[in-house]
Amino acid sequence: MPKILIIEDEAAIRRVLVKILSEENDTYQVEEAEEGLAGLERIKNEDYDLILCDIKMPKMDGVEVLEATKKIKPEIPIVMISGHGDLDTAVNTMRLGAFDYISKPPDLNRLLNTVRNALDRKELVVENKLLKKKVGKNFEMIGESDAISHIKDIIEKVAQTDARVLITGPNGTGKELVAHWLHQKSERANGPMIEVNCAAIPSELIESELFGHVKGAFTSAVKDRAGKFEAANSGTIFLDEIGDMSLPAQAKVLRALQESRIQRVGSDKDIKVDVRVVAATNKDLKKEIAEGRFREDLYHRLAVILIQVPSLNDRRDDIPLLVNYFAEKIAGEQGNTKKVFSDSAIKLLQDYDWTGNIRELRNVVERLIILGGTEVSETDVKLFASKL
Repeated sequence: MPKILIIEDEAAIRRVLVKILSEENDTYQVEEAEEGLAGLERIKNEDYDLILCDIKMPKMDGVEVLEATKKIKPEIPIVMISGHGDLDTAVNTMRLGAFDYISKPPDLNRLLNTVRNALDRKELVVENKLLKKKVGKNFEMIGESDAISHIKDIIEKVAQTDARVLITGPNGTGKELVAHWLHQKSERANGPMIEVNCAAIPSELIESELFGHVKGAFTSAVKDRAGKFEAANSGTIFLDEIGDMSLPAQAKVLRALQESRIQRVGSDKDIKVDVRVVAATNKDLKKEIAEGRFREDLYHRLAVILIQVPSLNDRRDDIPLLVNYFAEKIAGEQGNTKKVFSDSAIKLLQDYDWTGNIRELRNVVERLIILGGTEVSETDVKLFASKL
């Protein structure tokens, strides 16, 4: 049930806003505050999905409320309410982090569209926060080989900048993990990390997924919807398998990178975004460029920093560490005692041709833990590991 706070010193305006929101959706829980200080106290003590805040108020004005809220609960979208003479101030509040502004008297359609969009954004931010809690535990870079040490060094140098990064490497090598480490070690770590698998989204829907759409933009667009770029504002967007993105979508991504602005499908309104872009691909993009399937100008925009993740066959020295890590992780997940792999079993795993890379190793380790003995031996490996 979305919880909305209206901070407005004019009782008539408050009544209008409450009436409009209540009639729009009976699940909206709307609360009121008569001035800024009272509103801020409510914000400190309760959680809201959206705040509508007047600019000119006694005791504490809307700009002060905005700045204070962004310090204590930055995830709450705030829509400023501006009188005729406050438009310049309202525009300036966007730079301070306001989601949008509406003018008095409020236009019905403009107000409701803004409210829906803001609530969509809050929902995405909340989902992302839940994912981030899992990310901290589930993403670690395991390995001490020269190749992995080199990647860790690059991440340490690059993470604190906003430089765009292109991660390349075969499937199953851990490109997604590198992207998460870049984000977690950056100054944007408290912001969202939004992932988009470009290969998993149909080409006709990728633009809507990335940039959002307005109601009626296409047959199934029954309401306005924010895209992934908006959801990633102040954080990082990870464009996985970007080599599979359509050329029209590539053109829009290029514009977003050049101008830090996007347009929802079906709209000509620019939306400013502050997003760091990290991309990944298992394709040879220079070959894709030569064959006309990838834009060269986009490639150069993305590949400011290039990180190449090696195949597992090129970092066999890390296999003992990886086996130990997966054995401990799987035992924890299944509530079992961790199984030990014998030296001869490890040696056999090191000699195997890992065409599926880290992903395949993890699956084999799990299979051995489930089907093997108390200690996983060389015999267990030969019996149960696929193709060994």
